Amino acid sequence: MSSLVFGLMINSAKNTYENIDTSLHAFATNIILLDRSLKTYGLAGNEARGKLQEFLEYAISNPARADLSQPDAAGRALDAVGNVLLSMAASDQFHSDLLVDIRQQYHRLVEQRCGIVENAEGAIPRPLIALVAAWLTLTFASFGYRAPANLVVVTSFVVGAGLIATAFYLVLDMDIPFHSTIQISDAPLRRALSEVRL
Repeated sequence: MSSLVFGLMINSAKNTYENIDTSLHAFATNIILLDRSLKTYGLAGNEARGKLQEFLEYAISNPARADLSQPDAAGRALDAVGNVLLSMAASDQFHSDLLVDIRQQYHRLVEQRCGIVENAEGAIPRPLIALVAAWLTLTFASFGYRAPANLVVVTSFVVGAGLIATAFYLVLDMDIPFHSTIQISDAPLRRALSEVRL
């Protein structure tokens, strides 16, 4: 039972990691598309492009947070992009249609960022972790209760417990992909930033 539940935890952590990584790539791609639309819009889009650049700089330096109730620097920078877009007024039909498209792209970015941040703190329930840890502790205790206390047995138990604890740590580490040792690469955002700076 412990092995089955632990296998499900590994699968959950892997899926969380892969989904957020895929979402981050799509998010960076949509930032580049928004920047290109603003370039096409002309000089009136330069202020929004500057705010978009600020957002990317904050997003790279500050990993995603799960607490959306508290404002963060990257969130405020993204809101500033939206405020600039709302203040823009089209001078002709071409710019009017393009501005509608730009605002839709911006709303898509906000939705994607909220999805990434909401999923950034993991999906494995803490009671399940405690339950599996308790099961494994009882398993080791039952094996070691009548085992002879010689060097081979003690070494085997210490090494086995260390390996299981390391596996536990890696699973929980992958489940929190922005604040841990195994982090999702910020290379897509850095590429987007280099595109915005052009």
